[in-house]
Amino acid sequence: MNVYESRPWLRSFSPDLSPTIDPVAYDSIGELVETTSKRYAERPAYSNLGTVLSFREVNRLSDRFAAFLVGELGLGKGDRIVLQMPNLLQYPVAVYGALKAGLVVVNANPLYTAHEMKKVFVDSGAVAIVVLQNFADKLDAVLAETSLKHVILTDVGDLLPPVKRVLTNFVVKHVQKLVPKHTLTATISFRGALAAGARHASVALPPVERDDIALLQYTGGTTGGTKAAVVTHDNLLSNQAQMLAPMRLRLDEGAETVIAALPMYHIFCLTVNCLAFFNYGAHNVLITNPRDTAGLTKTIAATKPSVLILVSTLAASLLDRADFRALDFGPVKLTVAGGMALRGSTASAWHDATGKDILEGYGLTEASPVVAVNPTWAEPRVGTIGLPLPSTDIEMRDDDGNPVPFGESGEMCVRGPQVMQGYWNQPDETAAVLKDGWLLTGDIASMADDGYITIVDRKKDMIVVSGFNVYPSEVEEVAMAHPKVKDAGVIGVPDDRSGEGVVLFVVKADDSLTEDELKTYLKGELAGYKRPKRIVFRDELPKSNVGKVLRRELRDLL
Repeated sequence: MNVYESRPWLRSFSPDLSPTIDPVAYDSIGELVETTSKRYAERPAYSNLGTVLSFREVNRLSDRFAAFLVGELGLGKGDRIVLQMPNLLQYPVAVYGALKAGLVVVNANPLYTAHEMKKVFVDSGAVAIVVLQNFADKLDAVLAETSLKHVILTDVGDLLPPVKRVLTNFVVKHVQKLVPKHTLTATISFRGALAAGARHASVALPPVERDDIALLQYTGGTTGGTKAAVVTHDNLLSNQAQMLAPMRLRLDEGAETVIAALPMYHIFCLTVNCLAFFNYGAHNVLITNPRDTAGLTKTIAATKPSVLILVSTLAASLLDRADFRALDFGPVKLTVAGGMALRGSTASAWHDATGKDILEGYGLTEASPVVAVNPTWAEPRVGTIGLPLPSTDIEMRDDDGNPVPFGESGEMCVRGPQVMQGYWNQPDETAAVLKDGWLLTGDIASMADDGYITIVDRKKDMIVVSGFNVYPSEVEEVAMAHPKVKDAGVIGVPDDRSGEGVVLFVVKADDSLTEDELKTYLKGELAGYKRPKRIVFRDELPKSNVGKVLRRELRDLL
């Protein structure tokens, strides 16, 4: 068997793209930050709310935070620290500082309920937390039931210039009233932590190596249920290098401005923006509230970015705005949709409005996270996730673990340096998804004979109707192609006659849409067993923080 038979995607690679990455030059993420900050010293590294931090400033502040954690709090290598905040300048400072100090970062979604927070805090055994004041009341409710000993509170404007900082924090607390009351005591302010860190500048930080754990990243996982993927410095360093390899064919090092619209506590934005684009010398523009599409549009107009990192739902929301469609998209070199599947209708509308392609990729937390992406050197193949990244192997396997022929669907299995070490304290769950170095993703996909991959659906979301497999994403995509449908979600429900039946949830784009009209349309587009037995109209659908429809919550709407 020649290499193209076992790795057909290599025949689709650009001749300028190596099939493997070079050995990563850094031994830790802290070393990446130090080295990169010296290289791009005074260039803007991050901006947020109109304030810019240079690479030198980010490195200096993260050094102070690391010194505070070790010198003031006495935390040791391997201790877990929770970061719970949206995209603010404090996030990269805190994450770099924690990793320089040898700590393990536990990212927590700010939208978690107190119950969800408690589960993560207890399971991780975290001893410290950096949390935005806006969410401190939820921490207050569960703190006594956790192992957290050190609470660092930050306010939205903490790293803004003095006058702007005072004004911003006053408005957030007293005008917008976004800071609920809490009774937390003996807390430390983020600015106080940085000041203490400056006093401990000479403290010795522990040596950090590639195989050390960097993240406990909580996820629903490939088998369902909340669990933490154990991700090392090497996993993250490798994945950022894998992503940079194709980006280098289109982008210029040290010269790009990137809109970071996904939350950095999400592993996609963390690896893409906090690591890869930072390492590439790019200016990351942090978007605190991407749902404010009016504000985001103004930011894009002001910063003239060359790269946009979005999710499909956000792209669709922006396209609804006339002021966004009127922007000059000339500077844009690259737009990537991550975090969820890209709707074909959105990709088409994006190209019509901007004159630019939007590239879809694929990743999962267990792979740090990126596995494949549409090429930067050719036209994207809409409807596919593109080609595997360098140093990544992919196979589609049947239920018995045997590879399926090209063009046929099977469970996608991934092998590469980005694959996690396992699930935190869950050996059985780990054994279920890691086999002989391969990660079983739980996603059903097919690979064309030239290596392009198409995701069919989640294995666990597949609906079986009278023995026939129905993939919710296919039905959703067809429904979304109707001009009067704005959003769609599909689940299977028990059915006495067929085993399972298809239920379609729809958000209307036009109030005149009727159930009969939509059923007539679907009859012409889908085989009988794929058609919904029931259509439910809703004003909105439950979604995750990155815009994925939460199918498990759709069941509660019936």
